[in-house]
Amino acid sequence: MLTSIRGLSAATLSAGLLLSAVPAFASEVSSEVPAADNTISAELIAASAALENTAADGSDVVLSTQAERTGQPVDETAASDFGGESGLTFSANIAFTSEYRFRGVDLSGGDFAVQGGFDIGHSSGFYVGTWASNLDEQTVGFGSTELDLYGGWSGDLTDGITADIGVIGYLYPDAPAAAGPTDYVEFYGSLTGSIGPASLTGGVAYAPDQDSLGSTDNLYLYTDLGIGIPDTPITINGHIGYTDGFLTFTGDSKAFDWSIGADVAAGPVTFTVAYVGVEGDALIDPAGTFTDDAVVLTVAASF
Repeated sequence: MLTSIRGLSAATLSAGLLLSAVPAFASEVSSEVPAADNTISAELIAASAALENTAADGSDVVLSTQAERTGQPVDETAASDFGGESGLTFSANIAFTSEYRFRGVDLSGGDFAVQGGFDIGHSSGFYVGTWASNLDEQTVGFGSTELDLYGGWSGDLTDGITADIGVIGYLYPDAPAAAGPTDYVEFYGSLTGSIGPASLTGGVAYAPDQDSLGSTDNLYLYTDLGIGIPDTPITINGHIGYTDGFLTFTGDSKAFDWSIGADVAAGPVTFTVAYVGVEGDALIDPAGTFTDDAVVLTVAASF
């Protein structure tokens, strides 16, 4: 369970799809991963991060949901081939969301958030990237900014099945000294398969024992389902995630998060609406500051 102020905002992953989120979080939208779970969600989290087929930011969202991030997957065809014959590509993403949800947890105090990141990928499947979002300083207590740095590999294992593995660091550059240790590292992996208009992602993220996690660890498991409606730009997304460890708001340190929503794609821009929720105990989050359910609206673009 959360035993320090570190835990209150460390519930920051997303992804999404992965997404976010975060790496997928980046899928946790908003909610993921970005999104990484998206859900969060985070989506989650993330939660809760691939460059081949999705953005490495975790997001998780849908939501990156979360898995984990509210940022949307980067279309590889939109990436700039700046490396010539070196096989390097560059891509970027930006999102405006009604609130930052990571693995279902509200990290922007219910307020508007601006998010975005950059990725450099190689034709071999390896990638590195960065992603950032504003936070609510008053409730989270880790300053005004979350900055994620990540790297990994994404590619096809078989026809129709894609893998994504990597490591992500969650940094809080302007966290006050009174918050104590805040930055932490997490390892992630996921498999994504597609059948017709449907895609299914299963993922895991593990943060080993660290001072910023109260000298304990944290395990996150999630599944994202996306179904495109034929002959329309609409995709229906569902996410469910499970946390076992320090990054929860429950007395037994175990919590589910979930989201259901829809994406509408218009060129490089994606509009998302999602209903996001996460388990929380009244003794730990009595006002529901971090764990109240919410409808999250996001506009994201990749290029």
